[in-house]
Amino acid sequence: MLLVGCSNKPSAEEMQQLEALKAEVASLEKQIATMESGRASLLKAVADKDAKLNQCAQDKALTEQRLKSMQ
Repeated sequence: MLLVGCSNKPSAEEMQQLEALKAEVASLEKQIATMESGRASLLKAVADKDAKLNQCAQDKALTEQRLKSMQ
């Protein structure tokens, strides 16, 4: 009969696995931060392009209005 008991202290292998998991978590958190930063940059670029597009539409409308008033 084999008895398996719980130990109060983790084994060296368990500690090694824990350290590897901690390193993996840190790496993934860094990747998340990098991707969130990239996402924020892309959202800003889209907002800037939208603002420019809206300004172009306003300029076009004003130009068309002035052309009609000249005729």
